Amino acid sequence: MKDKQNLVIDSLTGSFLLSTPQMPDPRFSEQVIYICAHNHEGAMGVAINKPNPLLTLDEVLLTNGLPVPPDMSAPVYMGGPVEMSSGFILYQSDYSAEQQIEISPTVYLSRENKVLEDIAYQRGPEKFLFIVGYAGWGPGQLERELVTQGWLTIPAQDSIIFDVPDEMKWRQAAALYGIDISTYRDFVGNA
Repeated sequence: MKDKQNLVIDSLTGSFLLSTPQMPDPRFSEQVIYICAHNHEGAMGVAINKPNPLLTLDEVLLTNGLPVPPDMSAPVYMGGPVEMSSGFILYQSDYSAEQQIEISPTVYLSRENKVLEDIAYQRGPEKFLFIVGYAGWGPGQLERELVTQGWLTIPAQDSIIFDVPDEMKWRQAAALYGIDISTYRDFVGNA
């Protein structure tokens, strides 16, 4: 029984990873990663606060021969450095797809084209992020990175994912849990 409890406690699925100022990889500077899967085989997550300045969802829809809904101004997020040509849709549970991963009771992830089509025809989820690429870690890799203080782990909140402006997500996610990321910057490594 203890092993089952440890497995649940150790899983970061549905959590945020916040990069710290000590993050050695500049690709993850001030990044908020939403962990979509984490187990003994590794971890997978998507960045939720880094829109691609060169690509919009309008362009993705048009490239796929789909209509652009009126007032559509959604960005395309750079989810991470792995499979940067693969698209993912992170969305709230008010919508359901045939092929989806339940990350939490309120947030799902899918690669199904039907979700993109439903967004184009205004039948899709009310709140969503369209993401290309993801961040991935092999067995034990994320755990090792957590020890080096490149990441903070905190419980995720849907409002940070879907409602907070991108440029504010990193600081607001930390602030929700009483972490002043600028103070954190001043004290890490000075013990």
